[in-house]
Amino acid sequence: MTSPVLRLNGAELVADPLGVLLWPARRTLVVADLHLEKGSGFARRGVLLPPFDSAATLSRLAAAVDAHRPERVICLGDSFHDSGAGDRLGEAERDRLRGLTDGLDWIWIAGNHDPAPPADWGGRVRPDLVDGPLLFRHEAADGAVRGEVSGHYHPKARVQLRARSISGRCFVTDGRRLILPSFGAYTGGLDVLRPALRRLFARRFEVLLLAADRILRVPHDRLVKPAPDLAGPDLRALG
Repeated sequence: MTSPVLRLNGAELVADPLGVLLWPARRTLVVADLHLEKGSGFARRGVLLPPFDSAATLSRLAAAVDAHRPERVICLGDSFHDSGAGDRLGEAERDRLRGLTDGLDWIWIAGNHDPAPPADWGGRVRPDLVDGPLLFRHEAADGAVRGEVSGHYHPKARVQLRARSISGRCFVTDGRRLILPSFGAYTGGLDVLRPALRRLFARRFEVLLLAADRILRVPHDRLVKPAPDLAGPDLRALG
């Protein structure tokens, strides 16, 4: 796997093809928007999806932890799809989650879907976290916030490569702030060129597009514009 290095407010970070961010100097792994039990949450509203999203998401997260052996994990909010998601987790998923949080400094950043993550899964809950040059929060704030690392928007992008185009989840940064891709199995996405997301970044920015076992580093001017959306960006897709 190729993992490009990026700098944010003086911190050297690594974007990993698994969809997580690494801060080697702090032995820290950062992940955004797990949305555990989104499938069962939709089922309660009559939208039937295969009930395997939490198992798939936790398996991928376990693989990332096993691969990088961090001392600290920061989950950037919306780790649980709603306030009842913890109660709906199956026993196997509960055990796996507790196994992940045991022995690690595990921090749950509160999100808009989970303002109070379940207290019995280990770790500690914070509204945000400042560590040296970096500020970790769920949703990017308006204005220039140097060193801000967030999730919430589930960024995705499309790039044209010769005869074909590639689209997918991505990291997006302008050197001041960084937004991570969503990690959950059933999470949607918002194109980085949509106004709701584009407005957060300086004129020049880049994306780090997840493409199988590698990351494509793409400047903003090589991205393919999304089709016109007469209704405006549908932020409901992010839930």
